[in-house]
Amino acid sequence: MKINVWCKTDKGLRRESNQDSFLVSEDMGLYIVADGMGGHSGGEVASAMAVSGAQDVIRQRAQLGLSPRDLVTKAFEEASRKIYEKAAQENRLAGMGTTMVLCLVDGNSIFVGNVGDSRAYLFRSPHLWQMTEDHSLLNEQLRAGIIDDEQAKNFTSRNVITRSVGYEREVQVDVIERPLQSGDCVLVCSDGLCGLVEDEMICEILTRTPAEKIVEACIDRALANGGDDNVTVLFIQAV
Repeated sequence: MKINVWCKTDKGLRRESNQDSFLVSEDMGLYIVADGMGGHSGGEVASAMAVSGAQDVIRQRAQLGLSPRDLVTKAFEEASRKIYEKAAQENRLAGMGTTMVLCLVDGNSIFVGNVGDSRAYLFRSPHLWQMTEDHSLLNEQLRAGIIDDEQAKNFTSRNVITRSVGYEREVQVDVIERPLQSGDCVLVCSDGLCGLVEDEMICEILTRTPAEKIVEACIDRALANGGDDNVTVLFIQAV
């Protein structure tokens, strides 16, 4: 199966730096988006370390002999350990962490690992599904029925995440396996997109926009809606 990929990141309109990181490795079938958190340069360091640490594990795939699911889990575990240990060594990096969505294409399947509130969507025209579960205070409140969808729009702690890579040494990872068929598309993004652009609009962009222009169109929409955060969009097309 042939895979086409496009990716771009933008610091947005209100942030002085970009704490998002991404990776596109077509040779390994590996695609990652990470959104860092932490004072000073902590977020940038954490997201970059998560991406590089995960890549190092996937690169050792043959030697490790793990199943794709276990390999994805190990990538997160190693990244979290390295970030935690780095933060423990340098006071300026204390408390840093990052979200991460990792996609590993293996034959006709895709394995998606997730920690935090960055997202992966599956698009099978004309339908869009959120594959990942947000690890956020907002989502927990919604699932518990404490607030409804209307109240969620004005939820003041929407940026509080309940699970991250590197804030603690150990991390709990969600891993999702999905078959891929020709025409399937996967969109991975930091919350700079999904926090500002409704799923209905993302679906409309995916439906009406040529594949090579989708990433740019998504970022333009996020910026038009305020550009409050760094925004990274990675678009995978199976053909």
